[in-house]
Amino acid sequence: MPRFRMNVKGMKERLIGKVSAKGGTDWQGLRARSDKTIRGAIESDSQERPTDADFWKDAKVVFPQSKQTVTIRLDADVLEWLRSQKGYQTRINAVLRSYMEAQKSASPEKSVGHRWAPIAS
Repeated sequence: MPRFRMNVKGMKERLIGKVSAKGGTDWQGLRARSDKTIRGAIESDSQERPTDADFWKDAKVVFPQSKQTVTIRLDADVLEWLRSQKGYQTRINAVLRSYMEAQKSASPEKSVGHRWAPIAS
C-alpha cells in the first residue's frame, strides 16, 4: 500500500522509499535505484536548483572559525544532560553564542561592563 505525507502546500506526496525511524537516509534503497530514476527525481523536485558553471561563478570558500580548547567547570547534572545528546560540545557552543549575540544586541549601556550576579552563599 503506498504511503503519503502532506507537503507544505497541503498536497499529498507519495513516499517512494522507506523512512527510517531514525530519520536517516535509506542507503540500501538509494543504491537499488538507477541513475536515470535518481536524475528524474531530482529534475522533478521543485526546490532543485542547477549547479552549472553560473551557479559556482560567484562561490566563495568559507572556512569555519577554529575552536579553542578550554577547561570549564559545570554542574554534574548539566554536564550529564549535555553529554547524553549527540554533539553536546557543539550545543554548548551554540548556547553560549546565542547568549553572546543577545548581549551584543542589547542596548550599549546594558552590555558594556556587564557583570554576573553574585552567587548567594
